[in-house]
Amino acid sequence: MASKSTTVPTKKSATVKPASKTAAKPTASPRGLAINIGISDKDRAAIAQGLSHLLADTYTLYLTTHNFHWNVTGPMFNTLHTMFMGQYTELWNATDPIAERIRALGHPAPGSYAAFGKLSSLPDAPATPPKALEMVRILVEGHEAVARTARGMLDLVDDADDEPTTDLLTQRLTVHEQTAWMLRSLLEE
Repeated sequence: MASKSTTVPTKKSATVKPASKTAAKPTASPRGLAINIGISDKDRAAIAQGLSHLLADTYTLYLTTHNFHWNVTGPMFNTLHTMFMGQYTELWNATDPIAERIRALGHPAPGSYAAFGKLSSLPDAPATPPKALEMVRILVEGHEAVARTARGMLDLVDDADDEPTTDLLTQRLTVHEQTAWMLRSLLEE
């Protein structure tokens, strides 16, 4: 019996975007495994560095917010204590996806106070707890600074066709801009 060759019908796909213009042949990661995700080594390194700054800013703002949660006093105590808890919880939960994206790009995520201190654009929390409304003002400035850090990366990740990082940055921008607005509203008279 002669065998017949059959062709399995396939759907024609819509326009398929070619690999990124910045993609290069795969190179080894620090552990020797090749990384070929369609983003060049140079772009992956630059994006990982930017995300390291974002991680440091996020962690620094987390620590400041948690500090203020512990130390807030005055007539708005209950409102601010509860609000700050929601905010520091959100910030804590944000650190893992940022660090994991750095790892997915083939780079180590920073994770020490020394590294965060060098990378963060935010100042440390004041040594002496400020008054409640000063805490709110400091947190507004912190959320605005983290938003600027995230926004500053958008052109780089767009040029590298790094949609997962674009998505992460968009999510972080939404949170930080909305939180800054809500905190700023507390300062209006």
